[in-house]
Amino acid sequence: MPHVISLDEDASCALGECVDAIASTGFDARDEGSIMHASQWLGRLGNNRTFLGDIMVRELQDRATGVPDGSAYGAQAIMLSSAQAGFFLRANIWPSADDHAYRASGAASFVYELPHDHNFSFLTHGYFGPGYVSDYYEYDYEQVAGWRGEEAGLRFVERSTLTPGKLMLYRANVDVHSQLPPASMSVSLNVMGIDDAQGWHDQYGFDTATDSVSAILNPTSTETFLRLAVGLGDANAIELAERFGRNHPSDRLRLASFEARSLLLDRSGQDDLWRDAEKAGSRMVAQEARARRAQLEQMPL
Repeated sequence: MPHVISLDEDASCALGECVDAIASTGFDARDEGSIMHASQWLGRLGNNRTFLGDIMVRELQDRATGVPDGSAYGAQAIMLSSAQAGFFLRANIWPSADDHAYRASGAASFVYELPHDHNFSFLTHGYFGPGYVSDYYEYDYEQVAGWRGEEAGLRFVERSTLTPGKLMLYRANVDVHSQLPPASMSVSLNVMGIDDAQGWHDQYGFDTATDSVSAILNPTSTETFLRLAVGLGDANAIELAERFGRNHPSDRLRLASFEARSLLLDRSGQDDLWRDAEKAGSRMVAQEARARRAQLEQMPL
């Protein structure tokens, strides 16, 4: 499960101080010293009991006067800093099952009861409220190819709560959790790790009842561009998709290249294409191709 980091200090800091301190050395979740440095400053920010409320009040005032401050706000996430030096800061709002936002939007809108890992490491701190509950698992990312229905090898660890003041490190492609709503609305603070390569590391959804992979959760813009270009029927795009399907280092993009081309074909052509995909040299693509051919066989003529 995520590593619990124990801090014992009462010092607090302003948001700007926290951002500047972490940015001065950067954040690298592979380095223990970097983790502890960022954790110390995130803990100090968490000890500042007024900064987030002050931000919310200013935002509400700016919206009332029609003068937005340019920050990124959503229904659940509040961006507290820009991306820099391998990280950004964020606050996440976690509604309870009794809150209107939950009743109106449903559990899935807040990623509740959707077991998943992350393709990045991050620190999280229980800032306000009783905190969300998680069922925690671990798995071996290197042993998973990533097709839907593949055995994941999940190992249940425990159920625990992100209680006020608790600080944890979620490890990329190791820790899996299925979140449950808190008893009342809660807020967490995060130091989110970022790097240029993480987009090529898959983030998975899981079915814990069957111990299997249920979905890939982080499609990239490259996949979208490829599907659009092939869909427009450009010969160069189709040739590029054929090349990607044979030898691109990303299995996910190889699969996307077959999916894009299949949309241009009739049923017989799709079956031939997915037969080729089974022999493309990727275990993940081959398993997905077999599933697509099985679907085609069940379709009425």
